[in-house]
Amino acid sequence: MTQEQNQHLLELIVNSSAKQQGNFTKTSELVSRLLQQHFVDSSVSVWLFDEKLDSAEPSYDAQQNPSLSCSKRLISHYSGCDNNRPIPTLAAVQSGINICYFDELKNHRYIATNNISHDNHLIHSFDYYGINHIVSTLNVAIRINGHIEGVLAIDFKSSFEWQLEQIQIVIQCADQLALTLATRYSYDKSEQIHLLRNAAEHSEHVVMIVNTDTLVVDYVNYAHQRMTGLLRSDIEHQSVMNLDIFRNKPDVLQHILAKLANNESVIGDIKLKRVDGKQYWLHYHITGFMTEQGHHYALVSSYDISSEFEHQADLEYLAWHCSLTGLHNRSFFTPLLDKSQDGILLLVDLLGFKRFNDTHGHEQGDSLLIEVARRLKHFAANYKAIDVARIGSDEFCILLPHMMSAQDLDELVSKLITNLSASMIINREKVVPKPAIAIVDIGSVIDLFAPLSCADIALQYAKKQSNGYYQFFNEELLQQFKNNAEIEKDLQSAIKGRQFELYYQPLMDYQNHQYVGAEALIRWNHPRKGVLYPGAFIEIAEQSGMINAVGSWVLETACKQLNLWQHKNVDITMHVNVAARQFFSGDLFEQVWDLLTRYRIKPRSLILEITETELMGDIRYAINLCHELADLGVGIAIDDFGTGYSSMKYLKQFPITKLKIDRSFIMDISSSKQSREIVSAIIAMAKALNMSITAEGVETIEQAAFLEKMLCDQAQGYLYSPAIRVNDFNDLVLNSLY
Repeated sequence: MTQEQNQHLLELIVNSSAKQQGNFTKTSELVSRLLQQHFVDSSVSVWLFDEKLDSAEPSYDAQQNPSLSCSKRLISHYSGCDNNRPIPTLAAVQSGINICYFDELKNHRYIATNNISHDNHLIHSFDYYGINHIVSTLNVAIRINGHIEGVLAIDFKSSFEWQLEQIQIVIQCADQLALTLATRYSYDKSEQIHLLRNAAEHSEHVVMIVNTDTLVVDYVNYAHQRMTGLLRSDIEHQSVMNLDIFRNKPDVLQHILAKLANNESVIGDIKLKRVDGKQYWLHYHITGFMTEQGHHYALVSSYDISSEFEHQADLEYLAWHCSLTGLHNRSFFTPLLDKSQDGILLLVDLLGFKRFNDTHGHEQGDSLLIEVARRLKHFAANYKAIDVARIGSDEFCILLPHMMSAQDLDELVSKLITNLSASMIINREKVVPKPAIAIVDIGSVIDLFAPLSCADIALQYAKKQSNGYYQFFNEELLQQFKNNAEIEKDLQSAIKGRQFELYYQPLMDYQNHQYVGAEALIRWNHPRKGVLYPGAFIEIAEQSGMINAVGSWVLETACKQLNLWQHKNVDITMHVNVAARQFFSGDLFEQVWDLLTRYRIKPRSLILEITETELMGDIRYAINLCHELADLGVGIAIDDFGTGYSSMKYLKQFPITKLKIDRSFIMDISSSKQSREIVSAIIAMAKALNMSITAEGVETIEQAAFLEKMLCDQAQGYLYSPAIRVNDFNDLVLNSLY
């Protein structure tokens, strides 16, 4: 080949569009085709190694490991035996290649041999030569910056004498392939950089590159401007101190730099303030790295997590606050109270709220609670309360610091009651709340009992006050609390140990002046305290949940005794008191039905007594249950009538057979005109509703005379007999019937 031909061949390669575009495959095909046309009967191929091989920093030991495992990948192949068309031969070669092969390529740039069989120490590891019967070959390294990327090979199946000028033109072609490959790498790198930059620009997260040597922001994407409101030009190529995180909290910078210096990533959440004053939460992740030139940088990824914190704050608010009133709830207040070693606890309860809620509806009940909460919040703010909370349906707590005398505290509570008792308008209706308040000095009970438990006890006493409705938890109540705790403990033994006994108080009929009934009244034969009346333990049994067991025993014992009397043909009714918890337990109907069946109780001889206030606990349930009991032949009597929530609207819906006038109206009918009028009105009402009427607590002949004159049906009281044991009752009552 002449010099002009060589120049022309190179110009075809240099000026080809494939070479200029960095298309290595097409350039390889062009080079292979041109060289094959020049070297007749040859096969020209271009191979790339899967890994860059640099013998300047060898990863092998020529003495310990004389061969290197790698892959050769065929890029193009032209053979003179197939009309100069590329044919697929061996797509890749994976073998242990003699290390000397790569050393020879690095040191001399090429390997030329006239007869491969004479140079087995260089080429023998390539199976390609044996399979294709290659005899003579020229392998020229394709190098970029000294790194061997592949080889340009010209092979003959016969011996071929290589001339220096021939080798030189092949080397120049290999250089053009190297330039093409470098161009492709450059294009790939440029495209990758462009791709990464576009990806960063379109990211919703902030991406930032900071030179940690100069503390200058070299790059930041547009997401930062959207998040912070700071112009990109104010951040990029500017000091990091322009960033919100360091402007707000300069100490953070030293912390981050110290972490990066130890090759640690920095991750955190921080609350920041924008230039417009608005606050936001930022999550950041910072990782350090070093460039090939030895410059230190940090890659910063961050994003706004304010919505997450706001959601978390909402969840925490819901967890710790009452959704209706906005006050703290019991879950928040109880741990706060448990940590308090001093201060004043006020427990506020609304008397009659459940009835108000049932009769006026939940919407108006909620309005009442909201207004009470508003007043409590205002009161708490005025007196610098530690906290105010709604801990129950209609129960509120205020925790005050201990900074006032007993007299000042008394005046403060009086003001609170006055404030809470002020009338309010709910749905165009005037409503007057009735608060009851318990006051506990936390410091005086902290080592003895839970302050809230003490407040509950004091509240029960506050509800019984004739006026004022507030009660301090004092030494007397503390002693009462201890006694109650002892009673509660002993009650468990009493139920199991048969320490209860029923006494019976006779009922006198005014029409025939005979005893016609008995009210079963429980007594506790306490092993240490003697005979205890119901007032000493029934309320404790109700609070502790043992009232159902006690009530069940009373009901069964009374039915058993009634059965004995009926076996003797004694026509008498048995009155049994039923507590509210027992009435609403859900199994009273089944229990009564079982007792009536087992003891064969005559219809209308068993009368269950329940107070009108208890009946109003759940009006719909109470009405249904009373009708079911009436269908069994059980009478329903309203006990202590006139002292609770009297409402003809509801009472007339119950199948009531008897009203019992409370003793508080009977005791002063001889001296009080008002009491006489009330009793007369109750009797008249009962007659109008076809109900029997019984007066309780009759103690004088004058009282009996008035009641009989008013056509009262029956009476019971000390005038006739107190509650007595069954044997005494038999002697008194049964003998009078014969």
